[in-house]
Amino acid sequence: MPAAPVTGPSVSSPLARFGLGTAAVGRPGYITLGRDLDLPAERTVEAMRERTHELLDAAYAAGVRYFDTARSYGRAEEFVAEWLAARPEAAAEVVVGSKWGYTYTADWRTSGVFAHEVKEHSVAVFDRQVKESRALLGRHLDVYLVHSVTPDSPALTDQALQARLAELAAEGLRIGLSTSGPAQGEAVRAALEVTVDGRPLFAAVQATWNLLEPSAGPALAEAHTAGWLVVVKEGMANGRLADRYATGPDTAALRSLAARTGASCDALALAAAAAQPWADLVLSGAATPEQLASNLTAAGLDLAPGDLGGLAELAQPAEEYWRTRAALPWA
Repeated sequence: MPAAPVTGPSVSSPLARFGLGTAAVGRPGYITLGRDLDLPAERTVEAMRERTHELLDAAYAAGVRYFDTARSYGRAEEFVAEWLAARPEAAAEVVVGSKWGYTYTADWRTSGVFAHEVKEHSVAVFDRQVKESRALLGRHLDVYLVHSVTPDSPALTDQALQARLAELAAEGLRIGLSTSGPAQGEAVRAALEVTVDGRPLFAAVQATWNLLEPSAGPALAEAHTAGWLVVVKEGMANGRLADRYATGPDTAALRSLAARTGASCDALALAAAAAQPWADLVLSGAATPEQLASNLTAAGLDLAPGDLGGLAELAQPAEEYWRTRAALPWA
């Protein structure tokens, strides 16, 4: 299945290649660095709803037409659905992707000894969560991904689950997967081989790719060649590539390029992701309108091959990157 247009009438705009993710604003706790500085002091449902709508408004006004959410992002699907209902003209243009497979379990808490989300790729969870997603997003649900697929995920082997997903694809939804962990490439390549009744099941992937963790790139190129929609998430490594945190020796090349060009570190990091020939969309995970505005300046950056080569020095072994990510606190 070829990748469908994802941005409506503004597809020719460079900003059409950028999307907005809602992981950081749909719930009070997440692992992005600096949340104490970025979010309201009282992270009530109403405060987070207001912030989400503010970001959606700003992104849409700037030219962004792809919005990403998930069942496990607290009340993010609800917030996006409310925004769509209040803005029918915008709703007619945007594409919405969501994910199932994690259940949000934090009960609007930010810290403590408990699981923030629980992962399960079973038929029962799919049946429950697809109903929940559709009840909120209705006809606006365009892309539906299995959340955080690793090579051992039942989504790659469970024929009953795959049949359910194929039924959803037959109704017109683009079915895909998101990936996490050091074996992202292996998971993507396994998913490329999955068929139902002789037809490829998956047609989209949302994967972590950033200057610190580019290991999935070759597999994502294969997915792009197969006609999948390829979406980059965590392009700023959960804040580690933002100006205020890109301060160590491992990010010296990024700071040097920022100083030479006058661009922000976050914009350069996202521009590097957008420069990958297989990347259809790059998500901003901004938590403030100011961060979003800075992120979206990436659309105006044209990195030379030498710049990209210099930034490649930031790459870490995948296992090291994911160990560090796993240790980031929920806050």
